[in-house]
Amino acid sequence: MAEIATIARPYAEALFKAAGTQAAALSAEVGALAAVAADEQLRQFADNPKTSAEQVFSVVLGVVSQPLSPAAQNFLRTVLDNGRLAALPEISAQFHALVNAQSGVSDALIESAFPIEASQLPDVVATLEKRFARKLNARVDVRPELIGGIRVVVGDEVLDASVKARLDHMKVALTA
Repeated sequence: MAEIATIARPYAEALFKAAGTQAAALSAEVGALAAVAADEQLRQFADNPKTSAEQVFSVVLGVVSQPLSPAAQNFLRTVLDNGRLAALPEISAQFHALVNAQSGVSDALIESAFPIEASQLPDVVATLEKRFARKLNARVDVRPELIGGIRVVVGDEVLDASVKARLDHMKVALTA
């Protein structure tokens, strides 16, 4: 994985510099391209020596869920011309991290044992923003194995307030 990250870094940085103030708007398009590029069948098609970069470009444009700006199309052409389709998901992740760093926002994964209602989510996010001292883009995943409570992952920081974590701590304390 370090190899893919090393390949992806210059592409992500160059796209970020080229996008300038439009980087945040381009982030969604790059994410859509990454989702398409993650498909194994597309990668097999692209890896076929008889397939040209232009054919792959046409297929990707036909499959992507949203119309692409000229900047995103030029970026896709560059990636395909250099044979880096497999690195596109990592390029997207690094580009998204650069956009977040510029805007002072971090991605947060909130894992909850039960669905969080839409009316409660802003309060939960506001509390977490105070706790982590930064603005958060929250994504919620339901994980019943947590039994109750929530587990929040922001970058390399983890806040685990789940019942499962408490039970695990009790188990360690009782068996020690």
